[in-house]
Amino acid sequence: MPEDLRDRTKQYALRIIKLFGALPKTVEGQVIGKQLLRSGTAVGANYREAYRARSDAEFIAKLGICVQELEETMYWLELLSEADIFTKKRLADLTDETNQLIAILTTISKNKKKGMTKN
Repeated sequence: MPEDLRDRTKQYALRIIKLFGALPKTVEGQVIGKQLLRSGTAVGANYREAYRARSDAEFIAKLGICVQELEETMYWLELLSEADIFTKKRLADLTDETNQLIAILTTISKNKKKGMTKN
């Protein structure tokens, strides 16, 4: 599972990069796009750091950062839609992937916390 998530979060970042490249060159599109680019690509980088964590506590903390970055990315995706820069339909797959990654990482973090309290 961790190897799969390393690849999945990298693929997510690549999708964010492609979306940024497709944004209109308007001030609004570029300002929102740069925020989206930063938060969306940070997910994979932080997951890589979590994967190499030196302790369970560090692992959980890094996963928390991943979830924060995903939540921020969702915010920028919502703004792109609500500002009529992109249609909701065009963003639907990426929005779904964002929600799936939030759910997966949250579950992993909760399970790891439960495991820590049993020891």
